[in-house]
Amino acid sequence: MAQFDWQPVWLTLQLAGTTTLLLLLVGTPFAWWLARTRSFWKQPVGAVVALPLVLPPTVLGFYLLLLLGPKGVVGEMTQALGLGLLPFTFWGLVVASVLYSMPFVVQPLQNAFEALGDRPIEVAATLRASPLDRFFTVAVPLARPGFLTATVLGFAHTVGEFGVVLMIGGNIPGETKVLSVAIYDYVESLEYDQAHILAAGMVGFSFLVLLTLHFTNRRLEVRQ
Repeated sequence: MAQFDWQPVWLTLQLAGTTTLLLLLVGTPFAWWLARTRSFWKQPVGAVVALPLVLPPTVLGFYLLLLLGPKGVVGEMTQALGLGLLPFTFWGLVVASVLYSMPFVVQPLQNAFEALGDRPIEVAATLRASPLDRFFTVAVPLARPGFLTATVLGFAHTVGEFGVVLMIGGNIPGETKVLSVAIYDYVESLEYDQAHILAAGMVGFSFLVLLTLHFTNRRLEVRQ
């Protein structure tokens, strides 16, 4: 146990934390728009956001690799800006994780915003609250259970990613070797004791996440 490599654990937590924060920043406006709009584009945009739910992660990883690579549109742009290439770097993992975990954040937020209805927003409007005031002082507090669910699911899903992070990040110790890749690596090298430690930790983590989410949402429902 003393010789156990904890680096994949810390890297995974760093990746999950960064990804979840970015997902909340990017996903909240998406969710609000999807919940409020009546545009024709609501269904196509919603389908694109939900695509990672049905798309094999290796497929998403493959196309991201092409897009972010030296001949891809994004890859050429990052090179022109002097940022280098994103594949096989930590920030490449972040980009892949944000896209792959997007529906786990957007959909709970969208459901929470839709459950509010129009009445609270209309009342705030009659009190001369600006659109931003209505959103931050009315919609966000009332959608708190949705934000909690989105945060927990986004973080937990990022921790458990495998296919997309392996495709876009490879297996570079200290750079892109996250928990799921480390487990795969240990199994391939027949180091089952090390694999057991990580796998059992993932099982326990997943169970605690779901249990905490269940009890927290139940308490919030009782208070309401």
